[in-house]
Amino acid sequence: MTFTKQQIVSAMKETGFIPLLSHNNADVAQKAMEAAYRGGVRVFEYTNRKPNSFEVFTHLLKSAERLPGLMLGIGTIMDRETTLKFIAAGTHFIISPILNTDMATVCDEYNKLWIPGCATLTEIVTAQQHGAEVIKVFPGSVLGPQFVSSIIPVVPSLQLMITGGVEPTEKSLSAWFGAGAMCVGLGSQLFTKELFEKQDWKALELKVRYVLDVIQAIKKS
Repeated sequence: MTFTKQQIVSAMKETGFIPLLSHNNADVAQKAMEAAYRGGVRVFEYTNRKPNSFEVFTHLLKSAERLPGLMLGIGTIMDRETTLKFIAAGTHFIISPILNTDMATVCDEYNKLWIPGCATLTEIVTAQQHGAEVIKVFPGSVLGPQFVSSIIPVVPSLQLMITGGVEPTEKSLSAWFGAGAMCVGLGSQLFTKELFEKQDWKALELKVRYVLDVIQAIKKS
């Protein structure tokens, strides 16, 4: 299954939430992804942080084919070569913690959504000039919601994804969306060590549903 860049951006905007998963066991990662999907997630990122991340990701791609409408991308991509490798594998989109314009060229060539990580207004504008439709603000824990609220008036067309420092609480989510975030990414705050020890997939599903419900309530307020 393939998705256009606009379909992915629209899904990100609609749900406002992307789980960020890193795990070296393909079966466990699959169960976590499926639980998040049952909770209502439609855009999902697997992060390239394990020695066998490529193998786990290709397994997830095959599993995602059985989950209608699930858009699965790869995160923590840093260079042109790795970008090409995961595009060839079939990733739906590419996310990076850094701004590497060589990646923009590759993603444009293959018509893939490229979401670079930026931490300054200069990086953000540069990313936009190289075709980034969505920009990852990272690390959110360092920059804070005030950074977002300060730059939005300067570049009002920004569509920002916040990762790092986002918590699955009404207080944290309200602060980020109130500042102008388009969506947020949740990693270790969602996929906790305790979760994997217990493999309580129903609890994960309910947690995901809670986060989505809170985000929708914030957007309506």
